[in-house]
Amino acid sequence: MPPLLRMRGIAKRFRGVTALDDVDFDLQAGETHVLLGENGAGKSTLIKMLAGALEPDAGTIELDGKPVTIHSAQQANALGIGTVFQEFTLVPDLTVAENIYLGRPPRRFGVVDHRRMRRDAAVLLDRLGIVLDVDTVVGRLGVARRQLVEIAKALSHDVRILILDEPTAVLAGQEIGQLFALVRDLRASGVGIIFISHHLEEVARIGDRVTILRDGRKVGELPSSSSQDELIQLMVGRPIDQQYPRRTPEFGSALLQVEGLGRDGVFRDVSFEVRAGEVLGIGGLVGAGRTEVVRAVFGADRHQHGTVRVAGRVLRPGDPAAAEAAGLGLVPEDRAGQGLVLVLDVGENLGLATLGRSTRLGLVDRRGLRRRAAEIVQRLRIRTTGLDQVVGNLSGGNQQKVVIGKWLLADLKVLILDEPTRGIDVGAKVEIYQLMNDLTDAGNAVVMVSSEMPELLGMSDRILVMADGRIRGELSRAEADSERVMALAVLGAEGGGAEHAAR
Repeated sequence: MPPLLRMRGIAKRFRGVTALDDVDFDLQAGETHVLLGENGAGKSTLIKMLAGALEPDAGTIELDGKPVTIHSAQQANALGIGTVFQEFTLVPDLTVAENIYLGRPPRRFGVVDHRRMRRDAAVLLDRLGIVLDVDTVVGRLGVARRQLVEIAKALSHDVRILILDEPTAVLAGQEIGQLFALVRDLRASGVGIIFISHHLEEVARIGDRVTILRDGRKVGELPSSSSQDELIQLMVGRPIDQQYPRRTPEFGSALLQVEGLGRDGVFRDVSFEVRAGEVLGIGGLVGAGRTEVVRAVFGADRHQHGTVRVAGRVLRPGDPAAAEAAGLGLVPEDRAGQGLVLVLDVGENLGLATLGRSTRLGLVDRRGLRRRAAEIVQRLRIRTTGLDQVVGNLSGGNQQKVVIGKWLLADLKVLILDEPTRGIDVGAKVEIYQLMNDLTDAGNAVVMVSSEMPELLGMSDRILVMADGRIRGELSRAEADSERVMALAVLGAEGGGAEHAAR
């Protein structure tokens, strides 16, 4: 009996660059096939062919042994292929129900049947175990809940193949468990699932087989029980000696001081400081208020109470330009929506944070900007065809490097990283961790918000744990372990955690 999906000899080139070269891939009904590879390895290109967003230059695609061509997303849906991309495709101004049935709302007598749409959306969310109000405007949801809406939207079709591109990147422990339970139910019903992840610990937990791509070629197909060392070696073509290479330099004076920060109904009484040479981690469950706090610190959102000082200088609330001038930078959680201008090229995006200081008498020093941008591309190993490549065409990991790179060009004192390695492969993660080391070695400070427990423990010199918009505890590197962090996060969220004033 033929497999549910068979791809043979798939090839794709963009402007002379080979994205895929003679790749074979297949999927059985009732199987979860994990697709691994570094950013830029070709994973997204491969699944976009199944989603109808791209067509192969060479090779064949078969469903149930019959050749098919997929020219559009509508055709992919008609064939029973649903895709949840890493970057969201939701409309922020529409409700949850309207997004789930976007472009195909139920109709009655030629007009949209809003009552039925809301009812069908509620039934679908309930079946999936997703607790959301169908009338909530999606733009008001956090990133994790938007991801759940994306998954519901894909499953609103009658899918036979479900493609999940980094679905756990923005989810916390409980939500990941919920997603994995859903994946198992779908697999038991005969749905074939293609699961892309950079979290290697998830491979054995959810996968049946693993295919690994590197530089556009298939370099291995292994059982999901394979060791992480073996998977890493195939992914990056070299051994990774240390996944969390934190170097701890001597700490200096406080570079960032936050005192009594608050915004009504969101977070309150948040106080902490970060010293020169230090990485301060901020942990907690999704919805704890971590992102809201660091955005207020930077001035991207306005706080109502408290003060923020950078090197002793008080910042005006809601003024990111003043924060930037004082030496504070923010790499946001939503890199595509808030950290980049996707229609601009790599060089232009890298120059965004230093455009003002590169301007004299109204003229921009474009030659200087591009020279410095080229140095950053080389330093961060950003995979691009050149400074003129549109940043929206880069892989997720390379986009993240561009966001970080623009701040490396600025005269920073403190860099805030909100989920810095979400959707990034293990090799690129280590490179970003080394950049954090370089910053602290140079006497700067880093604030890192992370939902990845190993990352939080491996790279933080100190950890603050948040719940319900408040700091519930502080742990030194020696004190911190996953049990202590989760105890503070969960007990604090339930109102039973002992509060611990941050030093």
